[in-house]
Amino acid sequence: MGWLLLALVGLVYLAVGPWTLVLVAVLLAVPRVRERVPRPEVTRRGVAVGAAVVVGLGLVVWAVPDGRLPIPHTGGLLVTPGYDGRQVSARAIEAEQPPQHPWLAPTGADAVGNDAWSSGAYPGGGPLGDRPEVETGWYGLEKCGRLAFDSRGRVVALCHDREGALLRVLDPESLDPLSTKRLPGRLEGDVSPWQDVCNGSQFYLDNGDRAVVTTTERQIQAVGTADAEGKPDLTVAESWDLADRVAEDDCLVAVKPDWTGRIWWASREGRVGLVDPVTGTVHATDLTGERITNTFAVDETGGVFLVSDAALYRFAVDAEGAPVVSWRTPYDRGVEQKAGQFAQGSGTSPTLVDDNLVAIADNAEPRLHVVFVDRSSGAEVCRSALFDGGESATETSLSSVGSGVIVENNHGYHSPRATLMGFATSPGLARVDHAGGECRVAWTNEEVAPSALPVVSWQTGLLYTWTKRPTLWGVSAWYLTAVDASTGRTAFSVRAGTGTLFNAHYSAVTLGPNGGAYVGTMGGLVRVRDVERKKKDD
Repeated sequence: MGWLLLALVGLVYLAVGPWTLVLVAVLLAVPRVRERVPRPEVTRRGVAVGAAVVVGLGLVVWAVPDGRLPIPHTGGLLVTPGYDGRQVSARAIEAEQPPQHPWLAPTGADAVGNDAWSSGAYPGGGPLGDRPEVETGWYGLEKCGRLAFDSRGRVVALCHDREGALLRVLDPESLDPLSTKRLPGRLEGDVSPWQDVCNGSQFYLDNGDRAVVTTTERQIQAVGTADAEGKPDLTVAESWDLADRVAEDDCLVAVKPDWTGRIWWASREGRVGLVDPVTGTVHATDLTGERITNTFAVDETGGVFLVSDAALYRFAVDAEGAPVVSWRTPYDRGVEQKAGQFAQGSGTSPTLVDDNLVAIADNAEPRLHVVFVDRSSGAEVCRSALFDGGESATETSLSSVGSGVIVENNHGYHSPRATLMGFATSPGLARVDHAGGECRVAWTNEEVAPSALPVVSWQTGLLYTWTKRPTLWGVSAWYLTAVDASTGRTAFSVRAGTGTLFNAHYSAVTLGPNGGAYVGTMGGLVRVRDVERKKKDD
């Protein structure tokens, strides 16, 4: 009888969540109730059987290959909606799309901002809310925060566990790892692993299906993702050692090729350089006293755009092949680092948009601004303030909608602890458009998106992001949420799961060629896909 009661409590917890434990504790505090609760007889045999069951379950979890088991849920499935909204029709965004970079994977398949412009936009589609299904692959305590797709449609993922970074090739359907390569481990230090930009977290997929990654040993490695027969295989094809250019107490935080194929890199302590992959020649320059935590955007004119914690830059290459500053435009960096940022200053990488502009979000108080700057001259064109006073900060890249950008409010997110139980961070999504040298806020939305990088689908006209709803039930329920990029209205939300293992923690939402939306979470990988699209693929 005692074991049946324990099983019943477990089922109620799965349905209702943490309040189940509070209710049980209150009931057991009442002597009359406590006396009626049968106590299971403790015997050596019972202890041995219980221990054997626990060990057996642990062995099963350990022995089953990564990705074969789903990410486990915590409680609250009954008190949080599984699906809100309704199916919508695709409404394509009519705007200039970024040009195809000659040295990157096809637009939409790359891992850093999806393209040369770091637009955060995909030419392909995503879920439309037609009975979307959620499938997950559990990799333990491992987050695959950056995803790309090779020419065969396989997922190339840069993942992180307690030891450091791993590069994986994954099956896009089953989510099973097909090949895995351990990269150099995390550096020791007093920086929280939740906000460590020195963990080797940047890579891009080049036009030869090679993952070009930064490592904690101050190297850039070009890793092939397939063997000669096209089967998944991760082998270092080339590497460039930057240890003599980047100090031991510094680290690489950004990498991207320009239009000629030179590989640009940046370090946390403000060192910016490039590698000529043909000759191996390395050049570098310093942004003295400035820090960098974000990555590059590049355009077809040879411009390389980067933001430090003090200014937005355009770099070019001089006659000797060395990086030079074309212009430097300071922005309002605020008076302190806000809750929800890795460092004081802009939390966004530069995003290139129409009309020869580049956009960032600054760190102004009491409200941040989206700032548009002319790419040629560095002159500020316009700016717009967003979100409530004292509760505005962003650490995620902007998403381009052609005539403007969509920005996400991450204020209050400092680590996964900020979203435990029923707590959530400051709400806010907003679109800012530019026209005729002026900015205007096209719409705002009160969805709570703590930290995942949102993306736009040019084909469906939807913004996809990862949201969490505050609730008095104390349940941490996470959703893939689609917002109409034109109107700002929420189209639908589908629950991916409950618990910390479903927290995306600065992962990017990635749209695959199969129409699915992929998100790396603290426990593995989630895919959300419409039922009809799944049937076609099957």
